[in-house]
Amino acid sequence: MSRAFIFPGQGAQTIGMGRDLAEAYPAAKAVFDEVDSALGENLSGLIWDGDIETLTLTANAQPALMATSLAAMRALEAEGISIDAAAYVAGHSLGEYSALTAAGALNVGDAARLLRARGEAMQAAVPVGQGAMAAILGLNLDQVRQVAADAAQGGVCQAANDNDPAQVVISGEKAAVERAVDLAKEAGAKRALLLPVSAPFHCALMQPAAEAMARALAEVDIETPKVPLVANVVAEAVNEVGTIRSLLVDQVCGSVRWRESVEFMVARGVEEFWEIGAGKALSGMVRRIHKPAVVKNIGTSADLAKILDAQA
Repeated sequence: MSRAFIFPGQGAQTIGMGRDLAEAYPAAKAVFDEVDSALGENLSGLIWDGDIETLTLTANAQPALMATSLAAMRALEAEGISIDAAAYVAGHSLGEYSALTAAGALNVGDAARLLRARGEAMQAAVPVGQGAMAAILGLNLDQVRQVAADAAQGGVCQAANDNDPAQVVISGEKAAVERAVDLAKEAGAKRALLLPVSAPFHCALMQPAAEAMARALAEVDIETPKVPLVANVVAEAVNEVGTIRSLLVDQVCGSVRWRESVEFMVARGVEEFWEIGAGKALSGMVRRIHKPAVVKNIGTSADLAKILDAQA
């Protein structure tokens, strides 16, 4: 059965994530140690014993979620399931860095430093309170794009994440996003609600962050991934290093085309999606995109035990 390994993005973070994997698998613990060393701080202490408000800060959440995903991947590998078991890898926003690291294109230390830089640059791009994001449920992508265009009124309001057939996230200037929430309700959305985020990700307001990431990525070695990456901004498979580097820059302002990415993989025979890391948000999206998909989660030792039992 053809499978894809998929890696979660921001919002999946919880205090304690990855701890049991680190306790059970030395290779998983080594990932957290490597991230701590790369950042020059005890991020693993924050992940396991800190407070959720500090962990949720963009500059912390991004490397923390990557570390947890890679720890889960290393635990899988310790049990004999390698990246080669996947036909594709994909990640939601920052999860793209986790996917590339799992596929051998980035090393863990570089990924941690890039994600710290990405988080800081995204936070710095727009003063707090000037941007916003909102989830629109029950309208399709074209309808949400129309709502966003009507709400923009010369400002910035864009579809940021096309998550699944019933959920599109918009991003932009706070006043425009608030107008879009009202317009979406008028257009028949089941729900339209502002999200508790610290910056308006994946829209044109992030251009300063994109420029910062172009500089950071230019200084990092990227290898050809062992498994093709289905990239967020093009929703198709890529494995050429120059293309990957430029798409990671484009991704900062570009839309996360998650629905189309899953559809791309399904159309090429993927039947199983393994969500590697914290939470189950992507699993829910996959099920809404393609009901027959087999979805598995690997975020804890218990999850891994279930996978191994099923394969025994």
